[in-house]
Amino acid sequence: MATKKKAAPKRPAAKRAEAERPKAERKVDITSKKTVFKGRYKIDEYVFDFDRAAGKGRLTDVTRLVFERGDSAAALIHDVERDVIVLTEQFRIATHDKGPGYIVEAMAGSVEEDEDPEDCIRREMMEEVGYRTDKLTLVSNGYASPGSSSERIFLYYAPVKTEDLVDPKASGLAAEKEDVRRVEFKREDFLARVDAAFFDDAKVMTLGFWLMAQPKQGAPRKR
Repeated sequence: MATKKKAAPKRPAAKRAEAERPKAERKVDITSKKTVFKGRYKIDEYVFDFDRAAGKGRLTDVTRLVFERGDSAAALIHDVERDVIVLTEQFRIATHDKGPGYIVEAMAGSVEEDEDPEDCIRREMMEEVGYRTDKLTLVSNGYASPGSSSERIFLYYAPVKTEDLVDPKASGLAAEKEDVRRVEFKREDFLARVDAAFFDDAKVMTLGFWLMAQPKQGAPRKR
């Protein structure tokens, strides 16, 4: 059964941008679709025709592979009482060949079928770093790699209090063979590393530049 995808929540500014986007009358015809790999994730092969831009005719019999792995959500956790940014470190096999292998990143997880991205964040925060939260700000959402993947990623800012760390020993799910380490940076040190492009994780960099634009105390500006 195909995974049901939720529509991405939109901020007022995003809605205005959507209204300003040109509505091109271009046609796409999917002539075939087949699954060429199916495991935890799957890969579909599409053959399709589509109209080129500016009325320049059509491209036909285009073949592309699409990696279907569902959507993801990530959060920049900010202990506002200690002014500390909480990240995670874990081994990621996809980064092993090019480095670093063990990567410091924004806490993240896969959005389950019919799950709201915010619920995903709350679940993952408890599983991986032991924090609870009742306040999330959507910073951005979009496609992680639209050339070959249907995955959308939802990026959140998650302010917490020190007392919200209810499970200091949390390190991921043993059943999924996760080994997650909580990593903390003072806000100023974190932003200095963002400014120096220190992190290998694009999620951290995106959220870090967003935080850099916020008021000193870390409260999100009203949109």
